Amino acid sequence: ISATDQGHFFHFKLNHTKEIDLINRDPKQINEDVVKVDFEDVIAEPDGTHSMDGVWKASYTTFTVSKYWCYRVLSAIFGIPVALLWGFCFACISFCHIWAVMPCIKSYLIETQCLSRIYSLCIHTFCDPLFEALGKIFSSVRVALRKEV
Repeated sequence: ISATDQGHFFHFKLNHTKEIDLINRDPKQINEDVVKVDFEDVIAEPDGTHSMDGVWKASYTTFTVSKYWCYRVLSAIFGIPVALLWGFCFACISFCHIWAVMPCIKSYLIETQCLSRIYSLCIHTFCDPLFEALGKIFSSVRVALRKEV
């Protein structure tokens, strides 16, 4: 393996096998306000409408434990397949952007630059002499304003 290939392999290994943070799993806080839901965010009893204390405590515990375990079971069952699908989806998006969108945009910019030069030549060839002639014609026009009372 050449030094260049080893460098590419090392770069690949660094990007795809790096240590992940098992404590802070949302370092960019993309889900901070969206799915961070606690019991108090969903169920609240206003003053004058309170259930029995035991019911309130049991409801809190039931909500918290069921949410915790339901999420864990769903992520254990569907986490890897869904991660595979999203990885595939974003790979396809990246592929389309790199191999189709950017070349089309670059091609469009090259073509419009050519058309822009042609348009500019036409304007300078036909319009500039016309407007210069009109400017010379109207340059001798004098306007005088008088205020009569």
